[in-house]
Amino acid sequence: MTSTDTVSAVRIPRRQIFAWASWDWGTSAFSALITTFVFAVYITSDYFIDPKIVAAYTAAGGDASASGAPKIAYDSAIAALTSGLGWALAIGGILVAVIAPIVGQRTDAGGKRKLWLGVNTAVVVAVTFLMFFVEAAPAFFLLGITLLAIGNVFYEMANVNYNAMLLQVSTPKTIGRVSGFGWGAGYLGGIVVLIISLVGFILGDPPYWFGITADGGMNIRIIAVFAAIWSLVFSLPVLLAVPENTAVDPDSKLGIVASYRKLFSRIKDLYLNERPTFYFLLASAVFRDGLAAVFAFGGVLAGVVFGFSPTQVIFFAIAANVVAGIGVFAAGWFDDKFGPKPVIITALAGLVLTGLALFLFHDGGQTAFWIGGLMLTLFVGPAQSSSRTFLARLAPHGGEGEIFGLYATTGRAISFISPTLFALFVAVGGAAYWGILGIVIVLLAGLLLLIPLRNKR
Repeated sequence: MTSTDTVSAVRIPRRQIFAWASWDWGTSAFSALITTFVFAVYITSDYFIDPKIVAAYTAAGGDASASGAPKIAYDSAIAALTSGLGWALAIGGILVAVIAPIVGQRTDAGGKRKLWLGVNTAVVVAVTFLMFFVEAAPAFFLLGITLLAIGNVFYEMANVNYNAMLLQVSTPKTIGRVSGFGWGAGYLGGIVVLIISLVGFILGDPPYWFGITADGGMNIRIIAVFAAIWSLVFSLPVLLAVPENTAVDPDSKLGIVASYRKLFSRIKDLYLNERPTFYFLLASAVFRDGLAAVFAFGGVLAGVVFGFSPTQVIFFAIAANVVAGIGVFAAGWFDDKFGPKPVIITALAGLVLTGLALFLFHDGGQTAFWIGGLMLTLFVGPAQSSSRTFLARLAPHGGEGEIFGLYATTGRAISFISPTLFALFVAVGGAAYWGILGIVIVLLAGLLLLIPLRNKR
């Protein structure tokens, strides 16, 4: 089905909508288990600190009551891990910025959107599986953050193709609900994979399912294998049920240099002739970077700042996905009713206020994070889903891939800002909770850029 067909279609087959949403359900394993609540927490845990530092800290009390040199050394080591993760994600973001628009441009021209969705997803699956080999020792930290950065790059590339498919599986009257349904499916999938991981490999004492032990972080590493399998299985329906997009210019054989020349020409054209699209890409680049940081560092902050154990992080993640699912399903209705801009502004304002509260009350312990963290998840989903529908309403027919490629690029062109500010604030403040302030600043900047933008439905 072409984009023009989509606009005029009376009804999109439900199997295509469910197949499209199944990809979000499947890759929720990567976003929930790998980038946010399990692997990212694992890679910034005590396992990857010099054992002598951990031993001295433990002997000094091993908690907030510890003081002196052991406490300083331990906090410094934790800060180094979290900032290292931040730098790795920043480098990955720069790579996405360079290649994303070309990916979208070429899949539009050659009619290979679904093919490249499959290729990029396959790389994500392979990299996730390789995380099994990241043993619980300081020597494996670099391997861990490298795989995480590579996985994020190809996950973003896959999202370029996946987001462009939105107009193939929706009509102008249903786009908000379909987009929300996809995000909601992702959150629900996240709940399922988190529960399975918690029950099968985290709760209680080892051995866990299949005789898995905790030696060398094996119970966490096996979750990476589970995430890879889950992503693979549930990514297949969209490749089987949704037709390939029609080539816009099948004879186009642009080289790399010509492709970038065309890209810059397109950006200039957007500025001159499609100003709302241009400014939305700019505003969304900023606030989506902040949204990505909420996910990238949420689990880390829960463990490092608010004292959550890995098991408690999983329990929080399950609750967070439930709240996020409620928020995104409701936002889909409001999006179709009132348009995406009011939804995004409300969500961003809520995120800024909640983030500031978490920063100010960081010493409130787990109760503070339970309240503030759940409020954050309530707002994140609506901002993401309505941002996608806002752009889809502006995208030209036959150019969705290129526009969503620019969407990924503008988002990733400055995607180093949140990780950089996070790492910088942690380094200057000397404690991980200062990173919250860096994320809040990015979200606030995005909100201020979005407010003046005229909303054309």
